[in-house]
Formats: sequence, C-alpha cells, structure tokens
Amino acid sequence: MSLITETLLKVRYAETDQMGVVHHSNYIKYIEVARVDWLSATGTSYRAMEESGIMMPVISLDIKYKKSAYFDDQLVIKTKLRKIPTVKIIFDYEIYNENQELLTIASTTLAFMDSETRKPIACPPYLLEKMKCS
Repeated sequence: MSLITETLLKVRYAETDQMGVVHHSNYIKYIEVARVDWLSATGTSYRAMEESGIMMPVISLDIKYKKSAYFDDQLVIKTKLRKIPTVKIIFDYEIYNENQELLTIASTTLAFMDSETRKPIACPPYLLEKMKCS
C-alpha cells in the first residue's frame, strides 16, 4: 500500500485560457490519468477489470487549488492509495510543477460496482492482493 507513482504530463495549449493558465476542469483529467497509471503500476489493467464486469465510478472528488499551472509546464502528479479498499477505494494526489511547487491537492473516492447489476461490490480479492503487495 506504500506505492506512490509519479505521472508526468506537459500542459497543452488547449488546456489553458487566454492568460495561459490551466482551466480548473483539466485537473480532473490529470488525476484520472495518474490513477490509471497507479493501477497499471500494481499490474492492474483497468480495461481487463471492466471487461470482467467491474466498474469503478467516481463517487466523490475533493480538490484544492494552491497555485496555477501554465501552458508548457511539466507537471508531476504523485498518486497514492489512502488505505486498503473495501467497497470504496480512495486515492490521494499532489500535483507539482517543474520547480517542485505544490499546485494542487486532490482525492477521489471510487466505488467497486458490478457492471451488470449496477450494485456495489467488495474489492475483488485479486485486486486486494495486488494492492497489498505494492
């Protein structure tokens, strides 16, 4: 559970406003990329999980903007699992620029859901095992 991944993203022009500042909505996309990277680092394929009938919808998002990111910035998104998941899984994120300034702090809560019944389920044992070993 101590795995912390670092995802690198370069801010694209289309993600900014006329002043070159990243629009707040793009941070949600950035942390989604980072979350998928974190799962991949544990050997978990998001696609394979969905194909096996497990969905993970976001049920809560908390984000605090400390400083702005700008066009052409190289961002580092640090992602970690808050605790061993049950029916829910919580990720924490920190976004830094290339000067190692903390720009954003965020967390997401996702629920494990059976894609057929659309009902919550416990975290699958094979995922728990991968997460405990990370």
